[in-house]
This record gives sequence, structure tokens and C-alpha cells, in this order.
Amino acid sequence: MYFYNKACYDVNFFSLDKVLRTRQLVFDFDGERPIPRLREPLDLFTIPSTSCPFQGVRWPIECEVIRDKIQHIEWDPSEPEPFYQPTGDEQAPMPVGGVRGNTVYRIDPATKSSYFTYSRVGGSRGPIKSATSCANHQEEPTLAFESRFESGNLRKAVQVGQYDYELTLRTDLYTTKHTQWFYFRVRNMRAGVTYRFTIINLMKASSLYSAGMRPLLYSEHAAWLKGEGWQRTGANIRYYRNNTEQDGKALYSLTWTLEFPFDGDTCYLAHCYPYTYSNLQHYLREIISDPVRAAYCKLRVLCRSLAGNAVYVLTVTAPSSSLAERKAKRAVVVTARVHPGETNSSWMMQGFLEFLLSDLPDARLLREIFIFKIIPMLNPDGVVVGNYRCSLTGRDLNRNYRSLLHDSFPCIWYTRNMVKRLLAEREVVVYCDFHGHSRKNNVFMYGCSDRKDASQCLQERVFPLMMSKNSTAKFSFRSCKFKMHKSKEGTGRIVMWRLGIRNSYTMESTFGGSTLGDRKGTHFSTRDLKSMGYCFCDTLLDFCDPDPTKHCLEELGLLLRQEVRRKLGREVDSLEDLCHIDIESSTSGSNSTESDGLPVHLLNATNQGKKKHLRSRKERNRLRQERVQSTGPKIIQRNIKHLVDLTKYAFL
Repeated sequence: MYFYNKACYDVNFFSLDKVLRTRQLVFDFDGERPIPRLREPLDLFTIPSTSCPFQGVRWPIECEVIRDKIQHIEWDPSEPEPFYQPTGDEQAPMPVGGVRGNTVYRIDPATKSSYFTYSRVGGSRGPIKSATSCANHQEEPTLAFESRFESGNLRKAVQVGQYDYELTLRTDLYTTKHTQWFYFRVRNMRAGVTYRFTIINLMKASSLYSAGMRPLLYSEHAAWLKGEGWQRTGANIRYYRNNTEQDGKALYSLTWTLEFPFDGDTCYLAHCYPYTYSNLQHYLREIISDPVRAAYCKLRVLCRSLAGNAVYVLTVTAPSSSLAERKAKRAVVVTARVHPGETNSSWMMQGFLEFLLSDLPDARLLREIFIFKIIPMLNPDGVVVGNYRCSLTGRDLNRNYRSLLHDSFPCIWYTRNMVKRLLAEREVVVYCDFHGHSRKNNVFMYGCSDRKDASQCLQERVFPLMMSKNSTAKFSFRSCKFKMHKSKEGTGRIVMWRLGIRNSYTMESTFGGSTLGDRKGTHFSTRDLKSMGYCFCDTLLDFCDPDPTKHCLEELGLLLRQEVRRKLGREVDSLEDLCHIDIESSTSGSNSTESDGLPVHLLNATNQGKKKHLRSRKERNRLRQERVQSTGPKIIQRNIKHLVDLTKYAFL
């Protein structure tokens, strides 16, 4: 007979969540009687909304993250900031190191393992350790450094003089390469004192710092008191090879001096204007909260990154009155930030989105003509941890667009699949991936030329030439290249071209500034970078007009003939002959061959998972027999003991 026991029932009910294998059941009550029902479905994770806020930022579990909320105001100087003019007297201090200097800041290597394992919101579970050295007995206080925040990068700071500091950057996670991006906080300074900073482990042989580029400084006091944001700073700037090596390769130093504007300020120093994953989420939240823009801009999550961060995709187009009208629209695909340290690409992307989502007549026309697929941040994990080039696989995503490793490279795998589906539905007029460039000034494009098809000769150059006409003081057509190098076959630009997108480009923006027109010798601001996004939209409209295109083809033929005459000293009559002449030098792009190959975590699993195979069946049989003989008596004894115990309990 079954007896109802209320106390027992309550205990069993409240432990149901431990017993049930589903979390989809919830219980309502009719008096004391529970009534099960299905839980209401949550907002789909692929459709961010105001009612379902964006998830927290996920970090690798070994990363320590401070709880301070880092925010910067957006501001542009009233006048363009000039390049630094070298005097020839700049010092070139050689590394001293922690033995002779005083280490004032050091963080543990962020990778306690050699490959990514798992992530959580906020990074490491444990308490945040102090990274500031206490072994400082000087009367003069030292600077206080910090970089354990989103997109931050500084591994160590050593005081080598009263006001001189030697800085070491962290390499991309799970690699020993790619030191370029820096972004860190400084406190405890004195105004009117000349400080020197020297980064000692840079890996590129050349840099725009040798051409007048200056670092960036942000002062919280200046932001609060004057409403001023990021500004170019520094004197005595020099980029040079130092006397150290890593893995047999020479290392380079960047040194500069500066005076902080306020005593006891909180300041930040950076390679370029920071643009974090949280900045993107904030901007996207503004878009979907605006009912006007939300009517023609749909936000979805394309996929999750390796760490579980959302990779967002926006679909922008005017609502169509019929299915036929929608099918007739052509498509444009724009992506950015596959390389996390290239923050200038995110500013161009924001400018592009601001124009496209505005109420300007040209913006409305673009939305009526095209369907835009936009991925504003392809590598959120790299952006979060402060990498310069790689994802958490330890590999350059922009060399792996041909990869079939869906789980290792989800961001680019889903991007390629999205483009494949789009091409099956409609023509994709332009694909463009926004990038930053560390060794050339101005903005320019890399494209893909098809020498086998004479009918398409020079067509790939039309869009970049139109860009140069729309932005004469910032965009350099002379710097554009169209050769497809074998080492770049895995890039988005070439893979999309091989899928069938004729006009497939990367648009590269300098970290420095312009050498053209009335902007010659000045740095780009965030306003300048955003203006290139506006210019891209303008050029799309020009590109749809057949008359300017014809005019450009004639102009392109003339320009190319002049180039052949200048470089090769001969005349060319027909366009067909021009197509077969190679007058381009190297693209001077980054060499990521050391970041090619399988993801680091798969390499590790491959190395650990190898088993020694036995050579013969005879040897396997012998080992099996030995194993049975060694374990047999123990099993028999254990079984006998178990039978005896059962017999005892049977008679109790």
C-alpha cells in the first residue's frame, strides 16, 4: 500500500532538479499539488534583442582580468596631428632587463597550458594577484602599470632609470610570435617630468614609427576637464634593432619620451585607437534599440567563437514589396577585424555602418539596391585577449579560409558558408575585408586579377580607382596591388574571388596617416578612419553607374601604359597585352607563414594521442594471456567475497 508522506514529498520535489535530466520542466502549484509544464522558450540566442541582453565577455580560463570598467570618450582634434620629425639625435637604449633594473610590473604568462582549453565570463576564477612589485624602496614613486583588461597588452615593465622604463609585450596567446599591438594603463605619474618608455621585443624589421608615426595617449583628467580623448604623443621617437634575439631572430625596440599633463592622473598608451568587443556590443545595442534602424537592419549571431563569444552578422536592406523584388537585389559582403590588433579596421567599419544606417538619400538608395551582409568583428577572441594577429588557435584566421576544420575556425568557416549560400541565391557585387597596415601610409586596396580572361582585364581596378577619386587626400591608388601570391591563397580576398566574386578586396588603412594632398604628413584620427567607411558607400553608388565605369577603364588603360613605359621602357597598344604584363612589386603584406598549419590544441592532441602499435598478433596474444593470469586470482577472490556478503544479508 502507498502512503503519502508530505515531508518526504517536499524533499523529493525540491531535489527533482537533481534527478530530472531536463531543465525544460517547471512546476506550478494547485494548492500543494505540483503541476509540471514546459518552460517558456528563451529569446533565440541568434537574435539579440533589448529584452535579451548581450552575454558577458568570455576569456580563456587562465587569463586574470581586473574588474575595472575601462571607458574612453570619442573625440577628434580640431586640427590634424603632424608626424614626428626626426632630429638625428634620438637615443637607442639597449635592453637592460630585470637583473640590473627594478621590475615594477609583471604578469604571469597568460598561458599555463600551451593551447586553449576552455573559457568563462571574466576569465580566471581565482582572486586577482598583484602585478606590481613591492621591492621598491626609492623615495621617488614609480609608475603603476596595468594591462589585464579587454584588449590590453603589456607583460612586464622594468624601471631602468629614475624616469626610464623598459617594456615587454605579450606575444599572441599560445604562440611565441606577433608583438606589435600595445595598450596599457599608467598611474602615479608626475606632471612636467620627462619619462622614457622603450618596448624591447618587437619583431618587425620596419615600422611606420620610422616614418614619423607617434604613439597615442589618453588622459582621464583631460577627458573630464577638457572633453579631450586620444591624442598623439611622444618625442625622441626611434625604431631600431636591439642586441637581443628570440628563436634565432633579431628583436627590435621602439623608444619615445613624453610628459604627462597632470599629476596623479590615470592615463593609457596605445599603438592605435582601441576598439574592444564590448565597444562593438554597445554600438550594436544602440542599433537594435532604435526602431527606425531596426526596420531595415537585422542582427543575428553567425556563430560562436572558440571561447564562446558571439560573432555578429548584420543584414541591411530596405523592406521589399514583393518576393520578386527581393530576389532581384544584388548583394555586398563587408567584414572586418580578422586581425585583432588592427583596430583601425573597426573604426572604418563603424563609419561604414553609420552611413549605411543613416537617413541620407544615398544611404536609402543603397538599401533599396543591395542586400548587405556585414560581419563587424571576425575574431572576437583575439580582440578580447589583446592579440595582434591570431585567434585562440594560435593561427592567423586570414590564412585559413580554405580550412575544413569547422570546430577550430568557426568564425571564418561560417563566413565562407554564408557567402556560398548567398552566391547560390544572387550575385555578390563586391566583397571587402577591412584591415590595418603597419608599414605603409594612406588607405589602399589589394584585389585579384585574372590574366586568363582578357575580357575582364582591368575590371578589378575600377573600384579602387573610384575610391581614390572620392578620397584624394587619404586613398592611394598607386599603393593598390592586384597580384595573387601563393602564400595568400588562404586569405578571404582570394578564397571569395575563387568562389565567383569578381570584385574581391581587402581595404588596408595605415596605422599612421596620409602622404597625399593637403593631409600630407598628418596622422589619421578616428573621424578620418570613419570617413573611409562613408567613402566606401559613395563608391558603391558610383560603381553601379555604367558611364563612370567606362570612363575609368579608359583612364586605367592610360595609367597602366604609363607605368609600363616608366618601368619597362616599352609601349603597349592593346588591353589584352596589358593583362599579360607583370609590373607589380610585392604587396609588402604581413608574413604569417609561421602561423599556418593545424591549430595548436589539435597539434598537442595529435602529439599526446599517439599510441605504440604492436607489431604482431603473436605478441598481442602473449600480452593478453599475461594480463589474464595476473588479474584472474584477484577477480576470483573478489567474486567469492561478494557471494559471501550476499549470503549473510540473505539470512538477516
